[in-house]
Formats: sequence, C-alpha cells, structure tokens
Amino acid sequence: MAEKDNFGSFLIGFLVGGLAGAVVALLYAPASGDETRTVIKDKAIELKDKTVETLDETYKQASVAASDAVSKAQELIKQAKAKEEELTHRGQVVLESVKENVKPKKAAAE
Repeated sequence: MAEKDNFGSFLIGFLVGGLAGAVVALLYAPASGDETRTVIKDKAIELKDKTVETLDETYKQASVAASDAVSKAQELIKQAKAKEEELTHRGQVVLESVKENVKPKKAAAE
C-alpha cells in the first residue's frame, strides 16, 4: 500500500513539476506570440507523451504485481488444503483411538 501512495505522489509531482517548468520557461523566454503558442503546443504534446509512457509503465507494474498476488494466493490455498487434509487425518486417527478405548470400557461396564 505504501508503494502505491509513493507512486501516486511521484506521478502528481511529475505532472505538477512538468507544468511548472513549462510555465516558467514560457514566461522568461523572449518569444513572439506565435512562437510561444508553438512552444506551448510542443510542451503539451511532450508532457502528454511522458504521461502516457508513465501510465503504461504503471499498468505493466500493476499487471506483474497482480499476477504475483494471484500466484501467491494459489500457493497459500494449496498449503491450506494440505494442512486441512493433514489435520482431518489426525482428527480421524484420534477419533478412532478414542472409539477403541471407549468400546472395551463400555463392554466391561455392562
């Protein structure tokens, strides 16, 4: 969960930093209106491309994490079933032992 929060903070910082940098660059650059609009358009396209790239990378990481989680869950299910079978067998052994001990005592009391 902490990794998710860290990545979310990183992504927000990345986007805000990119926008702030673009705005500062535009304000301090001596350029005409047409040139400034072209630069804004180019920077917007560049920021969009970086965002898409970051989202694609995030999606891949999420897919890998989900796949790992499914694998671990399946392994835990297998272990739980094996433990259940073992405990069931032990319970049957104990039950049979108790039944055997109770039968002679019951027969002797009659």
